Amino acid sequence: MATARKLPSGSWRVYAYDYTDVNGKRHYQSFTASTKKAAEIKATQYISMHDHGKTDMTFGECVNLFITQRTPVISASTIKEYIGYSNRYMKSLSQIKISKITQNDIQQEVNELALTLSPKTVRNVHGFISAVLSAYRPELALHTVLPKKVPPKLYVPSEAEIQRLMDTVSGTVMELPILLAAFGPMRRGEICALRAENIDGSVVHVCENMILDKDNRWIVKSPKSYAGDRYIDYPDFVSEKWKGIRKGRVTELNPTMITKRFEHCLQHAGLPHFRFHDLRHYSASIQHALGVPDAYIMQRGGWKNDGVLKNVYRHTMEEKTKEMNKKVNSYFENMHHEMHHENEKAQ
Repeated sequence: MATARKLPSGSWRVYAYDYTDVNGKRHYQSFTASTKKAAEIKATQYISMHDHGKTDMTFGECVNLFITQRTPVISASTIKEYIGYSNRYMKSLSQIKISKITQNDIQQEVNELALTLSPKTVRNVHGFISAVLSAYRPELALHTVLPKKVPPKLYVPSEAEIQRLMDTVSGTVMELPILLAAFGPMRRGEICALRAENIDGSVVHVCENMILDKDNRWIVKSPKSYAGDRYIDYPDFVSEKWKGIRKGRVTELNPTMITKRFEHCLQHAGLPHFRFHDLRHYSASIQHALGVPDAYIMQRGGWKNDGVLKNVYRHTMEEKTKEMNKKVNSYFENMHHEMHHENEKAQ
């Protein structure tokens, strides 16, 4: 393969042999990247695919190959997502030869998805399409126009709501899962996979996660990200709840069971609907209010970045703004009432 050459723009370009036409003329594919290595990798991938006849595969066939090749090395939950995308979306795109797909085909697919799906889901599907094309059609650089991101509407339970919930679930099988989520915070799958062997005193080592595999079976795997493997030191009133558990899982519930039972807990407590996952937002908001640095909050909660925290803080600020507006308007109302009263006395 030829060596990449640097362009006046600073990018690197390399040419890979494609085919020879009936007149004996050799045709090449050009690959450009920001670094020499990246350009040469693209060309190598194209040559490998071309040599094995993969340019004649449809996009759907490439999707299946992409999933098969990555199943041993990426998380089961991610594979499940990929299979879901393949089964539900990209039907028209799947019939097109990978070598014939154009940017217009991708844009049309995104436009159709945007009619019925949320911006986040559309972006996730497009990310998957882009990953498949990067593997089997690396020379196609996508510039798709995607729907604008919409900030998620997070619910952050108040301290009063958490206390009411704790009173309701006291002594039930849901008590420990709720405590682990609200004061850790741990995720559903992490709670369901937690074993007594991974607890030392008040410290929990979060190192496993319960998820559904592609066959809809509950399995226990290592955390999806490096940030997910962490240690959480719980307050004493939480650690007391697992003192009698010497071996095995701390709860026999699975994530779906927790979700369903949590809804019943909210109803019995007379609380508005919110997700079990929102208990983690409560934990983050309290730590933020106490002045705990974001880096520590992220480490304790197993967040890779501060995106969720910013959304939690935005919600907290919105609630604070409502409170301040109410306080200001109340003052002005009282002031107006007093002025009106003084005018009446003067008359």
